Amino acid sequence: MKNVGIIFLFLIFLFTNSQAQELPLKIGVAGLNHGHVPWVLNADKRPEIDIVGIAEPDRELAEKYSKQYGFSMDIVFDSIDEMLEKTKPEAVTGFGTTYQHLEIVQKCAPKGIHVMVEKPLAVSLDHAREMADLARRHKIQLLTNYETTWYPSHQQALEILESEKIGDIRKIVVRDGHRGPKKIGVGPEFLEWLTDPELNGAGALMDFGCYGANLSTWLMDGQRPISVTAVVQQLNPADNPKVEDESTIILTYPSSQTIIEASWNWPIGRKDMEIYGLTGAILVDNGKQLRLRMAEGYDGFSEEKFEMEKRERPLDDPFSMLYAVVRGQITLPNDDLSGLENNLIVMEILDAAKESARSGKTVWLDKR
Repeated sequence: MKNVGIIFLFLIFLFTNSQAQELPLKIGVAGLNHGHVPWVLNADKRPEIDIVGIAEPDRELAEKYSKQYGFSMDIVFDSIDEMLEKTKPEAVTGFGTTYQHLEIVQKCAPKGIHVMVEKPLAVSLDHAREMADLARRHKIQLLTNYETTWYPSHQQALEILESEKIGDIRKIVVRDGHRGPKKIGVGPEFLEWLTDPELNGAGALMDFGCYGANLSTWLMDGQRPISVTAVVQQLNPADNPKVEDESTIILTYPSSQTIIEASWNWPIGRKDMEIYGLTGAILVDNGKQLRLRMAEGYDGFSEEKFEMEKRERPLDDPFSMLYAVVRGQITLPNDDLSGLENNLIVMEILDAAKESARSGKTVWLDKR
């Protein structure tokens, strides 16, 4: 009879666990003043995602999005504390200022609530380290979402690198930028803090420099650079009076170099990357297209073009991934683009870049 009881309890566990796997993930949204917030509001239409609470003190802003996306104002609260207490989310997504990311983790981690924030992880390395300590101590997932994480072209580039077809990396060039937040017409609530050095940590250096730091760390197998050198300028003070809008960051590694170009001054928007190896180069033109050039002769090359569709679920977008991670369906590698270890190095790079730009000197990172 004892065995029958054990089997019965095991079957109940399996049934309950199966039901839990199928239940939608209860998500809280901390802030609505980030220009990427439509990403999560659209995700709420999926069967596996359920936004149960929103923390946003600006009622006018919340009502605007409520009318646009159809959520009830009953789930909007003035503070994160009230939202957590009343709605009990399983995970919280940060769509406020970058400065608020630390507060989100401070509130969520002790309650065992997982957190995903928009890039970059934090406004400073000090904030990032405190967030990481809380996440580790309370055993929560702390993820950082970048648009470029979901580019199938980047995954294809990594596969080519891992095949050793172009040999060891010698140089990476990452370019991310556009005409500037004001010129592309971001909302006033987003513009207000995106161009504030305290709330965003810097200007273009943080907003777009984080992409290159994230990708370089990933492509370099989680290596920290030896040194960071940055030059910044304020070319459009009328639109960006408080922050730099042009930034170039150089990372040196033992056997390679990365150049990160981050701009709010380009007439066209772009997110592209070049990877140079010993015998060939990978030119990532956009999210879906790349070219592989293999050296031939003195200065010639052959070229193969790749065109890719979306990545397969659950690694096709941040909310599919978040669901799969929280439900235990996947475990992310330590150096994953969204992962904590990668993004701590990103923050170390960005902090060093700000110091280099301020001092006019190369910053050498401490050896571990």
